[in-house]
Order: sequence, then structure tokens, then C-alpha cells
Amino acid sequence: MLWLRTLLFTVLVPGTVLVLVPLALLASGAGPTLPLGPGRWVGILPLGLGLVVILWCFVDFVRHGHGTPAPYDPPRKLVVAGLYRSVRNPQYVGVILVAVGEVLLAEAVVLLGYAALLAVAYHLFVRYYEEPTLSRLFGEAYLQYREAVPRWLPRWPA
Repeated sequence: MLWLRTLLFTVLVPGTVLVLVPLALLASGAGPTLPLGPGRWVGILPLGLGLVVILWCFVDFVRHGHGTPAPYDPPRKLVVAGLYRSVRNPQYVGVILVAVGEVLLAEAVVLLGYAALLAVAYHLFVRYYEEPTLSRLFGEAYLQYREAVPRWLPRWPA
């Protein structure tokens, strides 16, 4: 049942954020284009990497957290496996990578603004909702995890 709920969430939320909204923005014809020429195909790299990151995180939420990525149906256990060992919010990083890939592939400035808006919104959501909520739910375990693992970018080895 967790897999089905995760699939439904994936279609509704990331599907809307990463497919429907960008398509609507492109269809509006808003903003100038970025004339990247054949260089635009480099966008396949962040897009593909971002999709892999998102899916990996969703699998870890089900397998290790016994929940889904949906805020209304969260993991029952703190997820510190997989990509979560290196960075606390790999799922959101994956979404931003996909959005950046879309910017490059579509050569659209409006999508660059959208990607920036997503990044700011995710930061505010994590900082003011998710982190306090996880602190209440998982207590000391989350506080230790927060001290050990960076929020957005992994630490480089010394």
C-alpha cells in the first residue's frame, strides 16, 4: 500500500511541479529565450540525475522510513540511509536538478525564474516547517542527524 500511495503522490505533486507547471509556463510564451543551440542538450544530465535522485529518495522513504514522501503521510522512522547519509534534503535537490535541466532543454528564461522560485520555496519550507516538525517527531535522533549531515550540499572529504 505504501508503494501505491507513493506512486499517487509522485503523479500528483512532482508531476504537477515538474511537468504541468513548466508546460503551462512554456505555453504562455512568457519571457525571452536562452539561445544555447546544441549546448542545450547538456540539460539531459541534470534532468536525468534529478529524476534518479527523486526516485531513490522515494524508495528510501518506503523501505527505510515506512512512509511516503508526502507531508501528510510521512515516514514513521527517520530516514538516514542512501542519499540521506550525505545530505538532509536530497529529494528537493533532485527537483531543482530536474528544473535546471528543463531550463536548459527548453532554453526558457521563465523556467529559470521558476527553478529559482522552487529553490527559495523549498528552503523556506524546510527551514520553517520540515525541520521543526522532524525535531518534534524524532527528537534527539533528528537533532544528532541535523548536526552531522548538511541541509543542501554534501561536505567534501577532508
